[in-house]
Amino acid sequence: MSDVLVPGSRDVRGTLEEPAGETDAIVVACPPHPQQGGSRSDPRLVAVSKALCEAGIACLRFDYGPWDDGDGERADVRNAVRWARDEDDLPVGVFGYSFGASLALLAAADVDPAPDAVAVLAPAARLADDLDAAAALRSLSSETPVRVLYGERDTTVDWEPVVERARERGDEVTALPADHFFLGKREAIAEAAAGFFEGELLESGSQ
Repeated sequence: MSDVLVPGSRDVRGTLEEPAGETDAIVVACPPHPQQGGSRSDPRLVAVSKALCEAGIACLRFDYGPWDDGDGERADVRNAVRWARDEDDLPVGVFGYSFGASLALLAAADVDPAPDAVAVLAPAARLADDLDAAAALRSLSSETPVRVLYGERDTTVDWEPVVERARERGDEVTALPADHFFLGKREAIAEAAAGFFEGELLESGSQ
């Protein structure tokens, strides 16, 4: 485990967790809303990070810079993806939860080069008029595999438009019997996300 200062104009710091053996890919993990306690220590992100490391995939969990109504935070995700891409020239994935899930979709749609795979948990369809995650998913290249996980009892965010777009694209969609906080579902989330990234970043890349 090591500390990372993500290059850019904002103060963005993260924790890089790496497998005990060889690292074959890296995933950037985006936390939930910082004004509601979201941070790189979010237990859902930590669980996913642990599962990724067990699969041979490194994970960068980071904290956003100073609050900037979503725009600066989207830039933080883009910069983290660029850092991951430049670090070891490995396949790069992006994972996000809630606010972070929306940002993962928004950043994936306009960062160059795009991430190799994206998985999101409980994404809000829209953060602001100019931060439309559902529209970002629609514009994302069909060559970028996406997996959307959501809680069937989640009434905290409007996830339905994202799920609808994902199904239209033919992406993987997984419903979990949970509300927005996924109590007791961390292991299921970690297994689903890590399995997706393992298949898309490792197995697909080796074919």
